[in-house]
Order: sequence, then C-alpha cells, then structure tokens
Amino acid sequence: VGMDSEVAKLVVGGDTLAVIEDRKPYAELWMGAHPKGDAQIKDNRIAQTTLGQWIAHFPACLGSKVKDTFQGQLPFLFKVLSVHTALSIQAHPNRELAARLHAQFPEHYPDDNHKPEMTIALTRFQGLCGFRPVDEILGFLKAVPEFRALVGSEALEELQCSLGEAVQTSQVLKKCFTRMMNCEKKVFVDQLNMLVKRVTEEGAAGKDTSSSNGELLLRLHSQYPGDIGCFSIYFLNHMVLEPGQAMFLGANEPHAYLYGDCVECMACSDNTVRAGLTPKYIDVNTLCEMLNYSPAPAASKIFPSVQDALDPCVTLYDPPVPDFTVMRIRVPPSRKQYTVAPVDSASILLVIEGDATATCAAALSDVPLRRGTVLFVSANESVSLHVASPAGMTMFRACCLL
Repeated sequence: VGMDSEVAKLVVGGDTLAVIEDRKPYAELWMGAHPKGDAQIKDNRIAQTTLGQWIAHFPACLGSKVKDTFQGQLPFLFKVLSVHTALSIQAHPNRELAARLHAQFPEHYPDDNHKPEMTIALTRFQGLCGFRPVDEILGFLKAVPEFRALVGSEALEELQCSLGEAVQTSQVLKKCFTRMMNCEKKVFVDQLNMLVKRVTEEGAAGKDTSSSNGELLLRLHSQYPGDIGCFSIYFLNHMVLEPGQAMFLGANEPHAYLYGDCVECMACSDNTVRAGLTPKYIDVNTLCEMLNYSPAPAASKIFPSVQDALDPCVTLYDPPVPDFTVMRIRVPPSRKQYTVAPVDSASILLVIEGDATATCAAALSDVPLRRGTVLFVSANESVSLHVASPAGMTMFRACCLL
C-alpha cells in the first residue's frame, strides 16, 4: 500500500511526476506490449505512444528469429509484483487448452496463448507451488481432522496404498484434491471455522500449531475468511525464496503468491484458471482437470540460475520454454563502466538499484538511469553505462534467446 510497495517505489523512481496515494495498493508493474497493459513510451520525440505501436512500425527491432517465430509480436511480458495479500490459487493452461478456453469463454480467458512464468524474488518471497510429497499430505490428513473430513477416510486410505506407484498416486491425488475443491460450501465453511477456532485456541495456550500449518492458515483466513483455498496449504508446497532465488511455473502447475516482492516474466498472455483465495471468476472444474498431480518436495521447485560464461556480472534464468529468458545484472562498486551486451532479441531492462548514464547508437541523447527506469533495447544493440552510484547497480533484463 502506498510507498510501502516496491512497485510504487519503482514507479516513482522511473517517473518523478508519478503520484502515489498513501492508502492505495500498488501491486503490479507491467512492462511489455500486452493489449491489457501496453507500455507507454516516455520519450515525446517518438511518434508512437506505446511499445506495441512502436514494434508494429519497426518489427525488425525484435530480431529476425524472434520476429519470424512469434509473428512480429514481443513474446514475453515482464512484471514486478508487490504481494501483501495472497493472490489466487491458480494455474496457467498449455497452448491447446488456452485456445479451447479462449474460444469458449473469451470474457474469462482473453487470449489463446500459454502462460509459463518465472518468478525471481527481490525480497524474501512466499508462495505455494506444486503438490507436496505424499507423506507430507498424509501427515496433515492425520493431524488435521477438519481437512480429513473434506477429503474423506476412503481417499486417505487410497492415498496411503498408492505410495511408491507414481501413476496411481497422481490419480488418487487428483481424486482427493477434486473432492475437497468441490465440497459443499456449508460443509467446508463449518470445517474451516472449527479449524480456525481450534488453531487460535491452541496458539493462545502456547501450543505448537505447526502440525496444522497454523500460522499460514490464520493469515490466509484473515485475508479470505470462509474460502476453500485456505485448505490448499495442506496439499501444496509452502515456498520461501530468498532474494535472487526463482521458481519456474510451467503449464498446469498449481501455485499462489502469498507475500513479498518479485520480478516475474512470462509468455505474453493473461490466461489464468483460478479456484480459491480470490474474489475473481473461479473455474474449479477446469483447474482440477488440468493440474499436474506429480508430488515433489519444495526444494525441487526452486529453479537453478547459472552464471553467464562470458560476463561475471550476469546471472541467467533460462527456463525450458522459448518465449523468454531473464538475466540479473549486478555491476560491482569497483566498475564505473559497463556494457549491456547485444543479444539477437529485443529486451526490456529494469533498474532495481543504482544510477548511471546510458548511451547507445539508437538513442537520440544520453539516457539517465535510476531506480525504476525501464528501457526497451532493440535486438543487436548494446548499451554503454557510466555508473554514478558508489554501491554499483542491480538490473533485470528480459529477452528471448532462441
């Protein structure tokens, strides 16, 4: 809310005329050419007012491979998120399902593209991601009677019997999760209220509530009272990312963002199937049908970054999809000159920390960079930085390395 939001701080840094209201939430900063949030071009010497218009006029800026592969469109959308209240339990469809959903329900699914996404923590970041290992889910089913009441004893036994059989486990996990998500409202609200009352009383008595995931349960319930999504914490891994750590969310991966600030990059789509912790449209049947029901530990959901072989300042986050790659660029205090290397793709450069003056062949004049500045860099262009800040610089760059 207000200037407590990382998004708001970046917006003000990038645009000194921006007005931030104290009581207003600032949750998302979009950088890209998606029709729902086409980036404004700040340089008034350029005739086109949005990035989408500029790319349409000068498609060669994308790079020849990107232009041909993605039909003249910028293939990614870059964002910063500041999450104070949990965002919905959701998953993103693959291309085939996206096309079907868009054709049937265009008002809920605005395009026909898939939406794999990468989340990189700027601050300590909490989320839910993927199904927990079965023994953890069984542990909660045994320790939390209110959760067990929604899933049922028969499904619990089936889950126990399926241990070690991957295909069977996935089928039973789907059955358990679907049963819970389709539970009659009165039933799950009663169970949730009993659970919250019990955990609150146990906490007040000084008891350890971790076997019921008590702290997270009470936080989510305070934000979304009476929401079935509160029970999802017993199925899904609770992730805590330290700054610089990442999660990759492929098609059909259940997830929710709970708290913290992150950089996010995704295929250029806004297709989201939701089923809890949200006032928005929910589509429980589609979500339960589409999900990846492969249980795996939280540690396996952390996406590994790699040091760039040619530039020690660059850390690469290169997901198993062609649409985007993210680079974190950290220029140490000892360096006053740095060149953002050319790549055969348009890229978007976001300054998180530091000040510099940028020069490049395409710019009409020097460009001052500071916290919150966003640059669009055409394919095969380099940007020379003269770093002014004594503490160096931190930047993120989104591009498409085909």
